[in-house]
Amino acid sequence: MTATAPSVTVRAWRDLDPQARDLPGMSLGTIPVTPRAPQVDQLWDLGVRHAELDAVVDLSSDDAAAHRGVVDRLCLVRDLTARAVSVDWDLRLSPQESTHQWKVLSHLQPPRTLTGLDGAEEALHAWRTRHYLCKLVWRQGPGFVQIRDRRWGDLRRFTAEEPRYSEAIALLSPGTHHSDVPADVLEEFMAEHLVLRVGDLACWLPYRVSRWLQEAMAV
Repeated sequence: MTATAPSVTVRAWRDLDPQARDLPGMSLGTIPVTPRAPQVDQLWDLGVRHAELDAVVDLSSDDAAAHRGVVDRLCLVRDLTARAVSVDWDLRLSPQESTHQWKVLSHLQPPRTLTGLDGAEEALHAWRTRHYLCKLVWRQGPGFVQIRDRRWGDLRRFTAEEPRYSEAIALLSPGTHHSDVPADVLEEFMAEHLVLRVGDLACWLPYRVSRWLQEAMAV
Protein backbone atom coordinates (compact mmCIF):
# COMPACT_ATOMS: atom_id res chain seq x y z
CA MET A 1 0.00 0.00 0.00
CA THR A 2 1.17 3.56 -0.73
CA ALA A 3 1.85 5.57 2.40
CA THR A 4 -0.08 8.80 2.91
CA ALA A 5 2.25 11.61 1.90
CA PRO A 6 3.03 14.33 4.41
CA SER A 7 2.52 17.90 3.29
CA VAL A 8 5.37 19.83 1.70
CA THR A 9 5.43 23.58 2.26
CA VAL A 10 6.10 25.96 -0.62
CA ARG A 11 6.36 29.72 -0.82
CA ALA A 12 4.35 30.85 -3.81
CA TRP A 13 4.06 33.89 -6.08
CA ARG A 14 1.85 34.93 -8.97
CA ASP A 15 4.82 35.87 -11.19
CA LEU A 16 8.12 34.18 -12.00
CA ASP A 17 9.98 37.49 -12.51
CA PRO A 18 12.07 38.13 -9.35
CA GLN A 19 11.57 41.88 -9.67
CA ALA A 20 7.80 41.51 -9.84
CA ARG A 21 7.50 39.24 -6.79
CA ASP A 22 7.84 42.15 -4.36
CA LEU A 23 4.94 44.04 -5.90
CA PRO A 24 1.66 44.17 -3.97
CA GLY A 25 -0.53 41.13 -4.53
CA MET A 26 2.22 38.98 -6.06
CA SER A 27 2.94 36.85 -2.99
CA LEU A 28 0.55 34.01 -2.21
CA GLY A 29 2.36 33.26 1.04
CA THR A 30 3.28 29.82 2.34
CA ILE A 31 1.13 26.95 1.11
CA PRO A 32 1.10 23.36 2.42
CA VAL A 33 0.93 20.91 -0.47
CA THR A 34 0.47 17.16 -0.69
CA PRO A 35 2.32 16.45 -3.94
CA ARG A 36 -0.22 14.95 -6.31
CA ALA A 37 -1.00 16.13 -9.82
CA PRO A 38 -4.55 17.36 -8.97
CA GLN A 39 -3.12 19.50 -6.17
CA VAL A 40 -0.58 21.00 -8.56
CA ASP A 41 -3.50 21.85 -10.84
CA GLN A 42 -5.08 23.59 -7.85
CA LEU A 43 -1.90 25.62 -7.33
CA TRP A 44 -2.08 26.69 -10.97
CA ASP A 45 -5.74 27.65 -10.62
CA LEU A 46 -4.82 29.63 -7.52
CA GLY A 47 -2.44 31.67 -9.66
CA VAL A 48 0.91 30.15 -8.65
CA ARG A 49 3.55 30.75 -11.34
CA HIS A 50 6.64 30.49 -9.13
CA ALA A 51 7.25 28.29 -6.09
CA GLU A 52 10.10 27.73 -3.67
CA LEU A 53 10.51 24.37 -1.95
CA ASP A 54 10.96 24.24 1.79
CA ALA A 55 13.87 21.75 1.92
CA VAL A 56 16.67 20.20 -0.11
CA VAL A 57 15.82 17.18 -2.25
CA ASP A 58 18.51 14.99 -0.71
CA LEU A 59 19.06 11.80 -2.70
CA SER A 60 22.16 11.03 -0.66
CA SER A 61 20.25 10.43 2.57
CA ASP A 62 20.22 6.91 4.01
CA ASP A 63 17.57 7.89 6.55
CA ALA A 64 14.54 5.75 5.69
CA ALA A 65 12.26 8.13 7.59
CA ALA A 66 13.30 11.00 5.31
CA HIS A 67 12.78 9.18 2.00
CA ARG A 68 9.03 9.89 1.81
CA GLY A 69 9.66 13.63 1.99
CA VAL A 70 12.41 13.39 -0.64
CA VAL A 71 10.10 11.57 -3.05
CA ASP A 72 7.24 13.98 -2.35
CA ARG A 73 9.40 16.99 -3.19
CA LEU A 74 10.80 15.37 -6.32
CA CYS A 75 7.30 14.50 -7.53
CA LEU A 76 6.22 18.06 -6.83
CA VAL A 77 9.07 19.44 -8.97
CA ARG A 78 8.08 16.97 -11.71
CA ASP A 79 4.43 18.04 -11.70
CA LEU A 80 5.24 21.76 -11.48
CA THR A 81 7.61 21.33 -14.43
CA ALA A 82 4.76 19.78 -16.40
CA ARG A 83 2.73 22.92 -15.70
CA ALA A 84 5.71 25.20 -16.59
CA VAL A 85 5.58 26.66 -13.08
CA SER A 86 9.00 28.05 -12.17
CA VAL A 87 10.56 26.31 -9.13
CA ASP A 88 13.43 27.22 -6.82
CA TRP A 89 14.74 23.94 -5.44
CA ASP A 90 18.03 22.49 -4.29
CA LEU A 91 19.33 19.01 -5.14
CA ARG A 92 21.91 16.86 -3.40
CA LEU A 93 22.88 13.74 -5.34
CA SER A 94 23.95 10.36 -4.03
CA PRO A 95 27.75 9.94 -4.35
CA GLN A 96 27.23 6.38 -5.65
CA GLU A 97 24.92 7.52 -8.45
CA SER A 98 25.91 11.12 -9.13
CA THR A 99 27.88 10.52 -12.35
CA HIS A 100 24.72 9.99 -14.39
CA GLN A 101 21.96 10.83 -11.92
CA TRP A 102 21.72 14.49 -12.91
CA LYS A 103 21.06 13.45 -16.52
CA VAL A 104 18.30 11.11 -15.35
CA LEU A 105 16.64 14.15 -13.74
CA SER A 106 17.51 16.64 -16.49
CA HIS A 107 13.92 16.78 -17.79
CA LEU A 108 12.97 18.61 -14.59
CA GLN A 109 13.41 22.33 -14.15
CA PRO A 110 17.07 22.90 -13.24
CA PRO A 111 17.69 23.21 -9.51
CA ARG A 112 18.98 26.37 -7.89
CA THR A 113 21.96 24.46 -6.46
CA LEU A 114 23.43 21.06 -7.24
CA THR A 115 25.77 19.26 -4.83
CA GLY A 116 27.09 15.77 -4.23
CA LEU A 117 29.27 15.24 -7.28
CA ASP A 118 32.57 16.38 -8.72
CA GLY A 119 32.08 18.97 -11.44
CA ALA A 120 28.73 20.07 -10.03
CA GLU A 121 29.00 23.56 -11.54
CA GLU A 122 29.64 22.16 -15.02
CA ALA A 123 26.76 19.69 -14.66
CA LEU A 124 24.39 22.41 -13.49
CA HIS A 125 25.43 24.67 -16.37
CA ALA A 126 24.76 21.85 -18.85
CA TRP A 127 21.40 21.16 -17.22
CA ARG A 128 20.36 24.81 -17.42
CA THR A 129 21.49 25.37 -21.00
CA ARG A 130 20.07 22.12 -22.41
CA HIS A 131 16.76 22.01 -20.58
CA TYR A 132 13.44 22.35 -22.37
CA LEU A 133 9.88 21.26 -21.70
CA CYS A 134 8.67 17.84 -22.86
CA LYS A 135 12.12 16.29 -22.60
CA LEU A 136 10.66 13.21 -20.87
CA VAL A 137 6.90 12.84 -21.11
CA TRP A 138 4.26 10.15 -21.15
CA ARG A 139 0.75 10.03 -22.48
CA GLN A 140 -2.07 7.55 -22.27
CA GLY A 141 -4.15 6.76 -25.31
CA PRO A 142 -6.98 4.29 -25.80
CA GLY A 143 -5.38 0.99 -24.87
CA PHE A 144 -1.74 2.08 -24.72
CA VAL A 145 0.85 4.11 -22.84
CA GLN A 146 3.66 5.93 -24.65
CA ILE A 147 6.83 7.50 -23.22
CA ARG A 148 9.03 9.89 -25.19
CA ASP A 149 12.54 10.45 -23.86
CA ARG A 150 15.09 12.98 -25.13
CA ARG A 151 17.32 13.19 -22.04
CA TRP A 152 20.19 11.52 -23.88
CA GLY A 153 20.05 13.70 -27.00
CA ASP A 154 18.11 11.43 -29.36
CA LEU A 155 14.43 10.49 -29.26
CA ARG A 156 13.66 7.22 -27.51
CA ARG A 157 10.05 6.13 -27.77
CA PHE A 158 8.43 3.34 -25.76
CA THR A 159 4.89 2.09 -26.26
CA ALA A 160 3.16 -0.44 -24.00
CA GLU A 161 -0.28 -1.90 -24.64
CA GLU A 162 -0.68 -4.20 -21.62
CA PRO A 163 -2.86 -2.72 -18.83
CA ARG A 164 -0.32 -3.66 -16.16
CA TYR A 165 2.04 -0.92 -17.38
CA SER A 166 -0.52 1.84 -16.91
CA GLU A 167 -1.47 0.29 -13.57
CA ALA A 168 2.19 0.38 -12.51
CA ILE A 169 2.52 4.03 -13.56
CA ALA A 170 -0.51 4.92 -11.45
CA LEU A 171 1.18 3.35 -8.42
CA LEU A 172 4.57 4.89 -9.13
CA SER A 173 3.42 8.42 -9.92
CA PRO A 174 3.13 9.56 -6.27
CA GLY A 175 5.95 7.23 -5.21
CA THR A 176 5.33 3.82 -3.69
CA HIS A 177 7.18 0.92 -2.08
CA HIS A 178 9.01 -0.93 -4.81
CA SER A 179 7.32 -4.21 -3.85
CA ASP A 180 3.91 -2.73 -4.78
CA VAL A 181 4.89 -2.89 -8.46
CA PRO A 182 5.37 -6.14 -10.39
CA ALA A 183 9.10 -6.86 -10.33
CA ASP A 184 9.43 -7.41 -14.08
CA VAL A 185 7.64 -4.15 -14.92
CA LEU A 186 9.73 -2.22 -12.41
CA GLU A 187 12.90 -3.74 -13.84
CA GLU A 188 11.93 -2.67 -17.36
CA PHE A 189 11.19 0.88 -16.23
CA MET A 190 14.41 1.13 -14.24
CA ALA A 191 16.48 -0.21 -17.13
CA GLU A 192 15.32 2.83 -19.15
CA HIS A 193 15.79 5.24 -16.18
CA LEU A 194 12.06 5.96 -16.06
CA VAL A 195 11.85 5.19 -12.33
CA LEU A 196 14.05 6.45 -9.50
CA ARG A 197 14.64 4.41 -6.37
CA VAL A 198 14.96 6.31 -3.09
CA GLY A 199 15.55 3.68 -0.43
CA ASP A 200 12.60 1.29 -0.57
CA LEU A 201 10.47 3.80 -2.47
CA ALA A 202 10.24 4.06 -6.24
CA CYS A 203 8.85 7.05 -8.14
CA TRP A 204 7.85 7.71 -11.73
CA LEU A 205 10.03 10.30 -13.48
CA PRO A 206 8.24 11.26 -16.72
CA TYR A 207 5.56 13.91 -16.43
CA ARG A 208 2.27 13.64 -18.21
CA VAL A 209 1.72 15.83 -21.22
CA SER A 210 -1.69 17.40 -21.72
CA ARG A 211 -0.84 19.05 -25.03
CA TRP A 212 2.29 19.22 -27.19
CA LEU A 213 4.26 22.45 -27.21
CA GLN A 214 5.37 21.69 -30.77
CA GLU A 215 4.06 19.47 -33.53
CA ALA A 216 3.90 15.92 -32.18
CA MET A 217 6.52 14.63 -34.61
CA ALA A 218 9.01 17.25 -33.37
CA VAL A 219 8.68 16.51 -29.64
